[in-house]
Amino acid sequence: MSNTDSFIEEVTEEVRRDRLFGLFRKYGWIGGVVVFGIVGGAAWNEWSKSRAETRAQAFGDAIIDALDNGTPEERTNAFAAISADGEQAALLQLILASDMTADRAATLAALDKVAADASLRPVYRDLAMLRRVLLAGAEQPLADRRTALQGIAVPGRPYRVLAEEQLAYLLVEEAKTDDAILAMTALMLDQEASQALRARLTQMITVLGGTLPASTSG
Repeated sequence: MSNTDSFIEEVTEEVRRDRLFGLFRKYGWIGGVVVFGIVGGAAWNEWSKSRAETRAQAFGDAIIDALDNGTPEERTNAFAAISADGEQAALLQLILASDMTADRAATLAALDKVAADASLRPVYRDLAMLRRVLLAGAEQPLADRRTALQGIAVPGRPYRVLAEEQLAYLLVEEAKTDDAILAMTALMLDQEASQALRARLTQMITVLGGTLPASTSG
């Protein structure tokens, strides 16, 4: 390689370094922002998680304190004083609606409020609807109870098998014994049916004079 070529190469390399240094001075702050964003994002995430855990713990402590009150009125007032929104508020409504000594009309209204809140997850809405049907009982028209239960007795819903159990009991209420036994028998073979549910169905099928499925009769 000639001296001229060597000189040109050195100059070219020097120009490259100068340009690189210039670009770094001009745009290097972008890398700093990226690093800061990563570190800041991680810190924010940890802070958010810690804040959520603290809030959840405080919420749980408040519920326990409220439940320690003696009368329904005292418990209701204590729950009303708890700061909650979204799903925490829904949980409060469900707890209030589970107080059997509380006002019946207020309990049903609380359950209706949760069941109708489209912003809540199905696990809350369906539970409220199921609880509402059970609590209302024969005071609610059978057709209305069936419609409500059918809405949550679909694949993928969290309380599907419990809703199907109640639908089978509606058949008993209508004196459709054979249909009720068939529905209960099918439900006993459902993979999502719990042991407690199968035990209840076993008793009902026996009382109704039906025959237990071969895989469960032993």
